[in-house]
Amino acid sequence: MVAWFVGVFMADKKEQPDAFERVKLARHPDRPYALDLFEGMLEDFVEIHGDRRYADDAAMVCGFARLVDKEVAVIGQQKGRDTNQRRFRNFGMPKPEGYRKALRLMKMAEKFSRPLVTFIDTPGAYPGIDAEERGQAEAIALNLKEMARLKIPTLVVVVGEGGSGGALAIGIGDRVLMMENSIYSVISPEGCAAILWKDASKSERAANSLRLTATDLEKLGLIDGVIEEGGEWTKIDGTTENGELDKITRNLRDTLIRHIEELERIPRERRLAERREKFRNMGNWVASK
Repeated sequence: MVAWFVGVFMADKKEQPDAFERVKLARHPDRPYALDLFEGMLEDFVEIHGDRRYADDAAMVCGFARLVDKEVAVIGQQKGRDTNQRRFRNFGMPKPEGYRKALRLMKMAEKFSRPLVTFIDTPGAYPGIDAEERGQAEAIALNLKEMARLKIPTLVVVVGEGGSGGALAIGIGDRVLMMENSIYSVISPEGCAAILWKDASKSERAANSLRLTATDLEKLGLIDGVIEEGGEWTKIDGTTENGELDKITRNLRDTLIRHIEELERIPRERRLAERREKFRNMGNWVASK
């Protein structure tokens, strides 16, 4: 198991971190990634590879598994733990073949009536020329369209960084949840600061303005819940000896099971209608008088 520092920036303080400290926590190299969560929550995980068109993308991990007593399909964006792994996983930035592999799994899950759970953790889709040549924008757009009308219950969890369209391409769900120290935004604080003030050093100011924390997004109605990570903003050793990571994994597992069971009780047509309305209503605003 990895060591996990949920409060390395607030070691001697009881108050909760501000937005930019949440950004640092979401990016922390010892934070659990999708495969760590799969190992802690799932049984009998069987991974699928390849998009049947071009190649396999290691930045996107897809497969079928058992979550307690439920057969589910899972998709996770995976970052690397060391230099070699980061290169292999392309720093968690999927290419078109990654999104097409994810779509392939979604269709298989729909065919076999398996609930779908996706785990978002990416700074964004890979912006390289080769990805653009193979249709990066089209792959993301197609996923958005197809996820919006999947007939199976669909859960989305932002577990680290949720960056722009690269995150949203696996982010259309009946329920969208965020881990307590994760972030979700159309742009990074550094990118926002560089555009607005021509100064990336103002990223802390940008982070506060973007309202990218789980708490902010829940208040705005853009997500459906926040999953607590525990701790009092002190260093937490995530090994199995003290069980802290196991505790957080159990909390996530129990939350997913509860939401899946709730969604399975909702008639399909009503669930699809509610999913469409959820995303159609995002961005609506009323001018004050």
